[in-house]
Amino acid sequence: MLRSGNDAANAVATICSGSVEAFVEKMNEKAAQLGALDSHFVNPHGYHDEEHYTTARDLAVIARQGLPQAEFCRIVTCLSYELPPTSKREALPLYCTHELFNPESEYFIPYAAGIKSGYTSAAGFCYVGAAQTTQGTLIAVVLHAPTRNRAWMDLDKLFAYGYAALK
Repeated sequence: MLRSGNDAANAVATICSGSVEAFVEKMNEKAAQLGALDSHFVNPHGYHDEEHYTTARDLAVIARQGLPQAEFCRIVTCLSYELPPTSKREALPLYCTHELFNPESEYFIPYAAGIKSGYTSAAGFCYVGAAQTTQGTLIAVVLHAPTRNRAWMDLDKLFAYGYAALK
């Protein structure tokens, strides 16, 4: 997830369900069970396809299901990971480069708690994010931002709005 590897998403789908198609079928079934009724998935990684669509609400519904799970939270807040060496390469460090997690960045959000960014030319810059403070946990979704930094600014504004509404 740190590198947004489509190949890795396809590999996980195949390992978990026997094929990408079988995994996608389960994705659509689970989305419907969760109430994400305006989504239809055709691949496990989100790359553009006319038949692959969702809404901000549906992404928030899906994200909400992951947040109570410790392993999910550990993965979506991971800032670095080292892939162990193989017979073909040395250990490979991976890093999250999102400015919202960098205290030196003007886009830093100190209470940000994951979840996932994405980009395609059709969808623009997208982010499903969580924030955690003593006031509670919020989920915000930004879709079709023109730049990555604009997505971070919009996310920060959504969190500020949400926390103000909780007061």
